[in-house]
Amino acid sequence: MSANPLNAQVVICGAGIAGVSAAYHLAARHAVRNVLLVDERPPLSLTSDKSTECYRNWWPGPGSAMVSLMNRSIDILESLAQESGDIFHLNRRGYLYLTAAPGRVGAMLTAAQEPPILGAGELRVHRGLPDDPPYIPAQPEGYQGMPGGADLFLDPALLRSYFPYLSSSVIAGLHVRRAGWFSAQQLGAYLLEQARRHGARLLQGRVTGVSVAGNRVRSVALAGGETIPAAAFVNAAGPFVPQVCRLLGLDLPVYSELHLKVALHDALGAVPRYAPLLIWTDPQSLPWSADERQALAEAEETRWMLGEMPGGAHTRPEGGGDSNIILLLWEYRDQRAEPGFPPPLDPAYPELALRGMAAMLPGIRAYFQRLPRPVLDGGYYTRTPENRPLIGPLPVGGAYVIGALSGYGLMASCAAGELLAAHLTGSPLPDYAPAFSLERYNDPAYLALLEEWGDSGQL
Repeated sequence: MSANPLNAQVVICGAGIAGVSAAYHLAARHAVRNVLLVDERPPLSLTSDKSTECYRNWWPGPGSAMVSLMNRSIDILESLAQESGDIFHLNRRGYLYLTAAPGRVGAMLTAAQEPPILGAGELRVHRGLPDDPPYIPAQPEGYQGMPGGADLFLDPALLRSYFPYLSSSVIAGLHVRRAGWFSAQQLGAYLLEQARRHGARLLQGRVTGVSVAGNRVRSVALAGGETIPAAAFVNAAGPFVPQVCRLLGLDLPVYSELHLKVALHDALGAVPRYAPLLIWTDPQSLPWSADERQALAEAEETRWMLGEMPGGAHTRPEGGGDSNIILLLWEYRDQRAEPGFPPPLDPAYPELALRGMAAMLPGIRAYFQRLPRPVLDGGYYTRTPENRPLIGPLPVGGAYVIGALSGYGLMASCAAGELLAAHLTGSPLPDYAPAFSLERYNDPAYLALLEEWGDSGQL
């Protein structure tokens, strides 16, 4: 006899990559029976399909928690790729951070020395000297047999010998190696399939209430009036994590940012199909013509486009060998917002993002006069003040959260789901677990540290 759909041992609110991963680890790895995923939308359709689908283990401190979480998540990704025949096309092309500013090279070197200390792998520095360590170029496909750590190029000629499509203005680059991308939809579908094979179920519906008695979860209410008795409730609601927590009478220290992404056809091959994720770290002013500058200066709503813009513009090729699509992302404005769907889209974003890539990719300039037809979408990064996730129990017995995964939800999802399942089942916890618990905000020393928090690692 099948399980009653209106009865569950664990109810997970949200079938994005975080909720699906939690269901997978609970059902397939811990043999928890009667796990129920509840979402009013199809799985992985809200924000999990809006990212660049990239991953990396190269994260700053303080402490090694983020590096450890990502290393574990990538370990699981690689094991899943092996057991599935790499159904989600995991690659190890890496992230290539670039600069053309002499004053930034020292800072790049200093920053690159921290992640190896935290466990991200060795740093190999290439100065164009005979005693340089060897550089092993990335393979376009696959994830096995590639080096970890990172390669820092301080010789511009050597850097362009491996990446000849880069601008001649580039003087240094950091190639992070335990990094790349994969198909989020196919990973999520595989995790969901495995969870279902072990008894997990998916129910279309909207959670509207959580009944608590004796400071313990007793049941979950749906918009249709149904009540689901449950011993445990997991808030995996993505950008709606704070709203769902309010159903329990709890507030979370999180906020959301709107992030956009544009896809377009690169018919001229400005971004080679074998390229890694390319990231321009320098602030820049966009390359407008004299006539364009004059037109932009005439209106208050466009004048800001003439000023200095922040670093962080990034792009990568998308699709197989027969594709010419590239993805462009650049958050040049702070867009904190209350999540709403569909999210508001900025019609100027495709052109601004395209022009933001030209500093590192001169071939992009050929599109300035005729922009390829773009496909623009977006989603929300929901994050804590220090940009570390919330994974673990809430102050109500039987209630848990897996959220605030910001722009790294896909890369962290496997380890985040594993950690959530360990909390819920009372299994041994990894050393990094306290770094992601809500309890950390009850520690005065941690709150003092937040006042001095530096780089969050966010793109």
